[in-house]
Amino acid sequence: MSDNPQILAELLPQLGEGILVTLELTVGGALLALVVAFTLGLASRARTRWARVPSRIVVEFFRGTSLVVQIFWMYYVLPLPPFYVELDPLACGIVALGLNYGAYASEVVRGSINSVPRGQWEAATALDLGPVHRLRRVIMPQAWPLMMPMFTNLLIQLVKGSALAAYISLHDLNFFIGELRQRSSETVFSYTVGLLLYFAVAYLLTLVMNAIEVRAKHRIGAGPSLREVLRLAPPASATAASVAPPPAAVPAAKGGAQDD
Repeated sequence: MSDNPQILAELLPQLGEGILVTLELTVGGALLALVVAFTLGLASRARTRWARVPSRIVVEFFRGTSLVVQIFWMYYVLPLPPFYVELDPLACGIVALGLNYGAYASEVVRGSINSVPRGQWEAATALDLGPVHRLRRVIMPQAWPLMMPMFTNLLIQLVKGSALAAYISLHDLNFFIGELRQRSSETVFSYTVGLLLYFAVAYLLTLVMNAIEVRAKHRIGAGPSLREVLRLAPPASATAASVAPPPAAVPAAKGGAQDD
């Protein structure tokens, strides 16, 4: 037990590499998921079946199959005939995470756009805006803040899902936890360190997403700016002095009182 901090200090270089790989999986998977989400989410609202039906099939397929099986299939099956597509472990993890969580996020996009009041669509049409300008200038600025809370939840889920990439020989944070367990022979210590590290990464990403959400709401006048949110409250004494009523004026004594 006493050697655990020393072992952890010796593995710090591997810890840095594991956190870097986890962040690469998270950022890459999140960017791909964002592209997939808007592509499938907008296509699922199309009037033509050739766009709507395939998008629904893709969404239901990736939501209805296990992420672990998807990672293994892309890593072990794609290189075989008739596909002959070989992905390195990092690219395989990013693609699997992006497609899986992008399918979930596409429903967030579709639902948020549908939540914009019908009057906004009619007003944009009355202004003779084309479909692209109507979506970019009127609909998306209102739908984007609605997406942010669910996007934040999905991003945290993606961080935790990135731990599965250790099964395809990626030296990520989960792989480091296994190395720490083997070196220290302490299960409680190793997995406690892992829990804290994953919590730290997820919490930092949550702060970033919350800041983006505050900015998005402020742009449409639905909330305070980020500067106002971060502004420190005045001291309690100053607040009390500012709200305290002024002292009542002392009435003058009748008859002209003299000093003793």
